[in-house]
Amino acid sequence: MALKASNTFINLPVKDLKKTMDFFSQLGFEFNMQFTDDNAACMVINDNTFAMLLVETFFQTFTKKELADAAKSTEVLIGLSADSRSEVDEIVNKALSVGGSAAGDTQDHGFMYSRSFQDVDGHIWEVIYMDQSAIQQA
Repeated sequence: MALKASNTFINLPVKDLKKTMDFFSQLGFEFNMQFTDDNAACMVINDNTFAMLLVETFFQTFTKKELADAAKSTEVLIGLSADSRSEVDEIVNKALSVGGSAAGDTQDHGFMYSRSFQDVDGHIWEVIYMDQSAIQQA
């Protein structure tokens, strides 16, 4: 039996919670204030997916492992789907204009188009458009 989780929570360590929240607010993300305080913010990605942005010292209470410095190494790539190529460009261009930085080259495979950015903490977010009509059904 395959696990089918009803919700997904991505937990990310952040250096400055207010700065990180400001960055994602400018991209149009909203926060569930019921699960937001001085140590953590619950960013709503969609109805079933959330990013828990945790101040590094608070994040460290959940693991005995050393935290990766996202500015120097990559542990995760977070992919978000977009409804069009122009929406990919709009989201990434907005991220770059409000303090994010480019992360890799634009990928254009005809049926799939993606660009990526690093947030203010160095986490990599890929924004992807996939033309479902161009994909052969197996």
